[in-house]
Amino acid sequence: AMKFNGYLKVRIGEAVGLQPTRWSLRHSLFRKGYQLLDPYVTVSVDQVRVGQTSTKQKTNKPTYNEEFSATVTDGHQIELSVFHDTPIGYDDFVANCTLHFQDLLRSAGSSDTFEGW
Repeated sequence: AMKFNGYLKVRIGEAVGLQPTRWSLRHSLFRKGYQLLDPYVTVSVDQVRVGQTSTKQKTNKPTYNEEFSATVTDGHQIELSVFHDTPIGYDDFVANCTLHFQDLLRSAGSSDTFEGW
């Protein structure tokens, strides 16, 4: 597998279509309708966290436009995870996706940047 060595810059734009979690639904019994999350996104390279966005309040389609940079040595993959910021205990996992550097490098072709998702 191809490994990535270099400077990584990730911009987190927005998340859409986030679903409420069991925890958030359990704590919304007295509120009408759809449960909104307090979501934030973490950016990890090979299980090491290199960035975390701010938390957006009461939204299932947060906009962040936040940027993170890291120097990567022998990188295999980037993982983006969304969590619901809970007032107590562990934050609640909402969703994630994993991107492999070799796929990004292949798609980028001759350009130095990859834009997608």
